[in-house]
Amino acid sequence: MTVSEKIAAEELTESSTSRFAEVDGETVHYHEAGSGPALIMLHGAGPGASGWSNFKQNIAYFAESYRVLLIDHPGFGKTTKTIPEDEVRSGFGARLIVGLMDQLGIDQADFIGNSWGGRTSMGIALKWPERVRRMVLMGPGGGLNLFHAQPTEGMKQLHEFFSPPGPSRERMENLIRTFLFDSSAITPELIDERLASATEAETAEFYKKHLVEPDPREPQLWRELEKIGHKTLLIWGRDDRTVPFEGGLIMLRRLQDARMHIISRCGHWVQMEKADEFNALVHNFLSQD
Repeated sequence: MTVSEKIAAEELTESSTSRFAEVDGETVHYHEAGSGPALIMLHGAGPGASGWSNFKQNIAYFAESYRVLLIDHPGFGKTTKTIPEDEVRSGFGARLIVGLMDQLGIDQADFIGNSWGGRTSMGIALKWPERVRRMVLMGPGGGLNLFHAQPTEGMKQLHEFFSPPGPSRERMENLIRTFLFDSSAITPELIDERLASATEAETAEFYKKHLVEPDPREPQLWRELEKIGHKTLLIWGRDDRTVPFEGGLIMLRRLQDARMHIISRCGHWVQMEKADEFNALVHNFLSQD
């Protein structure tokens, strides 16, 4: 990390970057830093996830060149915990993100989506293609798993997190272990932070209602991937036990303009385990003519 990056990291705290907006009567929480082209970063759907939790180690780097927004999905962080009965979770979240872009005067943005955030990014690209410039999809949901038993190890633990006898520190630690290749990156602070967020009363109720079982109404995005013409970078950890990289080969074939980078000795959280490599890959991709 350069001296300027260290200074930026000290200035960009969770509280100093925190913002709220009302979009269509719903509360949306996000973190904002930097100036320049808009870069929206969308987190995954694991218990305890939020924009800050997933991307806090990346925000200072990208804020040097971009107007960075880390947005909490509905049900996560400090964004609304209710979803209209007539909407699916992915569609509702995408609608709020586009509405937030409208409020902030952002006509178009680059998107980085991890896991569920990747699925949401593709959903926005399909419904509002003019709002997306380029996409970076990191272990994204929405693909087709033909090579591993379903549910995968990570998805099984995610869906069982709230099953009897209920959430625990041990369950959270085990879940995080499935997300990472190198368990030495797990700290007591990380476990405690994610557990506290996941077990907050309204968040816990949201998980029990929407994450214990997949919603059969959710669209099968893999069937529509060939409609996406945006320049796309797929990034995968070779050792991802939640969304295995082999499924990304189907995305690579079906997306109109995709390239794929696979990183060895890395799990589902590439942005954390291989932060420097991830940052450089993404910046180079977004900067290309």
